[in-house]
Amino acid sequence: MINRILANCTVSDLDRAEEWYARLFERGPDARPMAGLIEWHLGADFGVQVWLDADRAGKSTLVLGETDLDAAAARLIEAGIDHAGPQPGGGARILQLADPDGNFVVFFGA
Repeated sequence: MINRILANCTVSDLDRAEEWYARLFERGPDARPMAGLIEWHLGADFGVQVWLDADRAGKSTLVLGETDLDAAAARLIEAGIDHAGPQPGGGARILQLADPDGNFVVFFGA
């Protein structure tokens, strides 16, 4: 039985990605399980891995539920993460971002 999920995002520069994702998640990584891999544990059973893999960098998408999309949008602008603001999408609202490698990070909420 599956009981945990770690979404994976591949990047070309781990230091640059760590700085960007630390601003995204408002804190540094929770774990460094091995060389080239950092993790944010966002809940008891889910999280995000950022993996150094230059050949696959920029081809990942993370989709994350957000309880207050407008507050998240404002916080991200303050953190220096640019975006076009919340938009309609998929029957909800979405906030689309791109990390420095071009990986998509999409927040969704009411």
